[in-house]
Amino acid sequence: MSFRCIAARRMTAPRREQGVVLVVALVFLVLLTILGISAATHSLLQERMAGGLRNAQQAEMSAEAALRGAEWRLWKASSSVDANVRCGATVLTDCYLYDPAVPVAVVTQFRTRAGWLPSAGTEYNASNGGIDFTQSSAGLENAALAHNPRYLIEDLGEERPPGVGSQHESGVTSSANTGAGNPSTHIYRITARGVGGSENAVRVVESTFGAKGN
Repeated sequence: MSFRCIAARRMTAPRREQGVVLVVALVFLVLLTILGISAATHSLLQERMAGGLRNAQQAEMSAEAALRGAEWRLWKASSSVDANVRCGATVLTDCYLYDPAVPVAVVTQFRTRAGWLPSAGTEYNASNGGIDFTQSSAGLENAALAHNPRYLIEDLGEERPPGVGSQHESGVTSSANTGAGNPSTHIYRITARGVGGSENAVRVVESTFGAKGN
């Protein structure tokens, strides 16, 4: 009798050990699953951050390209001897006269409004006007943008030397602004807007540019 009881006890011991191993294995499996999910989430977050940074950089470069393109347009137009670079003239039909007393609504929106404005300003398609930046091009090695960049030109008025007349940034005459200026040179403010591959990132950049008025 005693021999059989000992044998039975010896036979039941391994079964208890196998149950403990199963529980430990399940615990390790859960831990590995948690680590895997955490690593995947971290990797996805890094990918989204990289995509957002790329989108912001594309928007920045898009706006800068439109800004330099508008400056080039003014410089090229004013380099001609017979140039008449004035708002409303043939080469600047899309220009706005700056008037602090009566701001132009579309100009204010273009400079300050968040989000993309599809119709305000002038669309920029490179210096030759023949490139659509919304289409991928192997030759240009550019990624497709959500929209072509746009720019807006304001005529801030004629250039005035220091100490002559009061500050006068518009092309509108004022009784407070006496004193000779330089009517052949006008100061223009250029505002450009650009987006990246999506409209989530919008960049607005500005510069001032002096060009011959007539």
